[in-house]
Formats: sequence, C-alpha cells, structure tokens
Amino acid sequence: MFRGCAALLAGGLLLSGCMSDGVGTDWAAISQKLGPPKAGQSRVVVLQEKRKGLSMALCVCEVKLDGIPIGKVTVGTYAYADRPAGRHQLMASEALFPGDTTRDFATETGRTYFFLVRSSERHDSVTGVTMVAGLAGALVASAATAGSTNPGPAEFFPLDEPTARTTLAELQLAQ
Repeated sequence: MFRGCAALLAGGLLLSGCMSDGVGTDWAAISQKLGPPKAGQSRVVVLQEKRKGLSMALCVCEVKLDGIPIGKVTVGTYAYADRPAGRHQLMASEALFPGDTTRDFATETGRTYFFLVRSSERHDSVTGVTMVAGLAGALVASAATAGSTNPGPAEFFPLDEPTARTTLAELQLAQ
C-alpha cells in the first residue's frame, strides 16, 4: 500500500513538472519579439479578461479572423494574428452554442487593433437557464432567445492601446 502511494505521488510530481508556467507568453515579451506589423500588414489581438469574483459570465470561444482560426480565447488569455490591411471579420463560436458572433471592421497598415471578448447577453441567459433547468432548459432558452440581435456567444469590444496593454499584462497566450 505504501509503495503504491509513493509511486503515485512520485508520478504526480514528475507530471506536474511538464506543465507550462506561461513564461514567454506575455504580450509585452511577444510584441517586443515580433516588432510592429510588417509593411502592408496590421495586427489583430483578441483578449478575454480574467474572471472577476464568482461571475459565470465567461466564454470559451474559438476565434476566427477572416474564417481562419487564430485560437481558443478563454478567461485570462489572448490570441493574435497579422493580416493585410483592409476589411476583416472576427467570428466567435462556442461548442454546443447555437449561433456565432461576428464583427466586421477595417484596419490600416502598421497598426495593431485590440478587441475584448465578453460573453453575450444571449450566452448568459442560455447558460443561466441551463444551470437551473438542465438540457431541457437549454433548449427552451435557445429557442426563446433565437431572435436576439447577437445570436452568438460573445461580444467584441474595441479597446484603445493603453487600456489593452494594461489588461494584456495579466494574460497568457491562448493555446
């Protein structure tokens, strides 16, 4: 019995050493390494703040830029991509959520654009009812909120650079 517990503990300690501490994934280090966007390019950064208190208003969103995945943005993470300057579309989707969020915007060469992701009102409604009434509640809430102006799980809010950099200082790069 003691040997089994000791072996289990040793295995757990070995495996815990494999976890990343996120060093090198903070925005300041990455933006310094990357430098400004290349000629003719712009950079788009999508971030989600850390959770505040016991709030369940969070979104585990797969974010796409012009239909190409840039990362799964969860609480306390960010993702970024460089694209040619011009018209673009951000899209957020979440597994098992009935609908996608989109935002169209235009970029200028050499600039970085920051977007904060927050869960949408529809997402919060469906999640709340699901927690209380289970799967049947999720179906009813999905049908009841189907006419929402934003059918998806998230909202994209543009951020100015100083605010974004302050928020990004606490976040890690999405996987």
